[in-house]
Amino acid sequence: MGLTTREAESRLGQYGPNVLVPDRHRLPAILRFLKPLADPMAVLLLVAAPTYLLLNDYADAAVTLAALIPIAGVNVLLESRAEHAIEQLKRLTAPTAAVVRDREVRQVPVAELVPGDLLELREGDVIPADAEIVDGLQMMVDESALTGESHPSSKSSAAADDERLLYAGTNVLSGHGRCVVTETGPRTRFGQIGTLVASIEQDQTPLQKLIHRLVLQFSVLAGVVCVIVAGIQLVYGNSLGDAVIAGVSLAIAAIPEEFPMVFTLYLGLGAWRLARSDALVRKLAGVETLGATTIICTDKTGTLTLGELELAALATGTTAVHSGEPLTPETRALLETTVLACEPQPFDPLELAIRRFADAAGSTPPEPAAELVADHAFDPVAKYMSHIWRANGGSVIAAKGALEGILDVCQADAEARRAAHALNETLAGEGMRVLAVARGDLPGDATTRAADELHLQFQGLVAFRDPVRPGVLEALGECRDAGVRVVMITGDHPLTARAVARDLGLPAGEEMVVTGPELEALDEAGRVERLERTAIFARAMPEQKYEVVRALREAGETVAMTGDGINDAPALREADIGIAMGRRGTQVARESATLVLLDDNFATIVHAIRDGRRIFENLRRAMTYLIGFHIPLLFAAVLVPLLGQPLLLLPIHLVVLELIVHPTVSLVFESDPAPTDLMQRRPRKRSEGILRRRDAIRPLLTGFTLSFACVAVYLGELARDVPEERARAIGFATMVIGQTLMVLVERSPEMPLWRAQYRGALVLGVIVVGTIATVVAATAIPGLSGLMKLEFPHPSEWLLVALAAMVSTLWFEPFKRSLGRKAADTGFAQPSAA
Repeated sequence: MGLTTREAESRLGQYGPNVLVPDRHRLPAILRFLKPLADPMAVLLLVAAPTYLLLNDYADAAVTLAALIPIAGVNVLLESRAEHAIEQLKRLTAPTAAVVRDREVRQVPVAELVPGDLLELREGDVIPADAEIVDGLQMMVDESALTGESHPSSKSSAAADDERLLYAGTNVLSGHGRCVVTETGPRTRFGQIGTLVASIEQDQTPLQKLIHRLVLQFSVLAGVVCVIVAGIQLVYGNSLGDAVIAGVSLAIAAIPEEFPMVFTLYLGLGAWRLARSDALVRKLAGVETLGATTIICTDKTGTLTLGELELAALATGTTAVHSGEPLTPETRALLETTVLACEPQPFDPLELAIRRFADAAGSTPPEPAAELVADHAFDPVAKYMSHIWRANGGSVIAAKGALEGILDVCQADAEARRAAHALNETLAGEGMRVLAVARGDLPGDATTRAADELHLQFQGLVAFRDPVRPGVLEALGECRDAGVRVVMITGDHPLTARAVARDLGLPAGEEMVVTGPELEALDEAGRVERLERTAIFARAMPEQKYEVVRALREAGETVAMTGDGINDAPALREADIGIAMGRRGTQVARESATLVLLDDNFATIVHAIRDGRRIFENLRRAMTYLIGFHIPLLFAAVLVPLLGQPLLLLPIHLVVLELIVHPTVSLVFESDPAPTDLMQRRPRKRSEGILRRRDAIRPLLTGFTLSFACVAVYLGELARDVPEERARAIGFATMVIGQTLMVLVERSPEMPLWRAQYRGALVLGVIVVGTIATVVAATAIPGLSGLMKLEFPHPSEWLLVALAAMVSTLWFEPFKRSLGRKAADTGFAQPSAA
């Protein structure tokens, strides 16, 4: 009968709107844009910009303000990703639904559905709320996005409780019927998942935290130096304006704003490479995090497997013929009967798989003259169906379904029954889904179902498998070599999961398997202990997938989660990096993920891991260079004013240095290939910083020796009564050339320069030549040298520049020779030339 409009309005007030995913609190756009401006570097930029304006330096003011745009824009873009995922989750359900209200069918907005509403469903509908069928037979519903099961579910009003229930967000494949809404909004299974997805707050990646901390520490140091320099300027009688611009300009140059910019650029270029390999990166930091992955939690259906059933075996008597083997007369007859038990125009994946196999084997469908005279519906209790065909003056009945149901209605002796059960257990143990088939010749025309099925005789078993996806075996092998543990999480039966694991080469012993209910029964300590030795999670519910990923992260693992269904969305968001399938994946999974595999190829993950590791190695080298780069700036800015001498570095020199460092770290280090052994190394620890102690000591020492050389050369030239502008040019050239040599030093941290690889290093050559040309132009071109307050040095002074730069930066090279030999013997140090 349905509800009346008044009843529906009353219940809407009681239960609330049928909104499956709650709205997340979202800041206004202006506040989301201003939020990143609280960063220390951004604060200094905001201080510097008006200072430049007051000094009528409009060019530097414009550049400073422009630098704020990408900082705020990237943060806003990443923040909006979560809201977009939730919006896509909402769009999955139908916007309107056919409901009986006031004794007539009406189209009402899905948000206005209430418990007790009478829904009308037909083929192609998206079910908008949890419901129970009250009128309908042979409805087939695709619940794979919610349950992970690849085959559709049969629903009927005459079935058992579970088979009468419908769930929001699933799709009606065939049939039609009426159902009563039982739950709406966040109380539905879909809504519970949506609420979980919306509530997950994604943390920064480990490297993001490290870079933020490093920038903050340098910002504090730069702020202290800024105050010192401004104070020194005032002590020596300079104006307040000169003191402020000297201090603030130095702080801007000293703060390593390149760190987050280089980080974003490297990951962006990595994402571009991955896109060319059919992997779409939705969150840039995920590229780096994937390189640190220690565990991949992967869904079985549609990820490790194709998610498409295929007929894998035909069994008669006590033996089975597997796909690819020649059919015996008995198995060919079994196949022909199985075709007769299918719909003439099949839609069910199992029947489609049967038809494909039959076509390939030459077992054609029923003759055109054959007539389907009876289509007995699927029995939800005994779980079987039967068809009666009439052709050539006779009638035949064919049935298929669950083994127990078929054996109950057909003729088979005790020995045949024992053999059938044994074969069923064997095939099921191999991870196959098994159907029993029976056939009988009718003495006349069809009568009643019960009478006709008395003629059925058991014929054999038909088994189906969800095949392993091509390339997965090789990808899993590379994961093992790289020290990445793979854990399979599935809603399947443990036997099925173990069979697939054996095919994949994953640990598949009984002790390696835990089911969802077993995990739920353990206390916290027992759960952690079980997780450490488990490779397969079977019968897992969506909430448990999320809990498993969360527990692994809390145990210190860097977790990647692959999946393609609605049920995977919470775990995808909770994981350090979520990986969704692009073709089979639901929109919710894709929007919740960090990485989307456009080709649904598990092997693409290996490419991403490799590129993530390469990016981290190149970032490490770029960061060590930046440390060494900034030390001479700080040293010269503090020591020279403290001694009462004219500034070595003026604001315009700092601008030139910034123009040199950005292309250097952005292009030279990023373009270096990966070390040849990169995928044989263990994943780095979650707590490991971007700079190890030995990585930091070398650039610190080199930076200080270069600082002493620059200041010594500058002060020495002033002491010889060399003009200030020429002395500054000598000191400035020493610093720039020394920093260029530091690129070579940090590019090969464990291998001396004469043993490093330079083949294909075109970018390096362009940067080195361009940097030296810039220094020469800045001192030789009259207009430019006047603007920069530099004077072209004499030839002998250029020799002094080269000697000071080389001695102060290349002094460590002989010490790297022994390290290089050791690294060469083990194959760990040097980037490959590929």
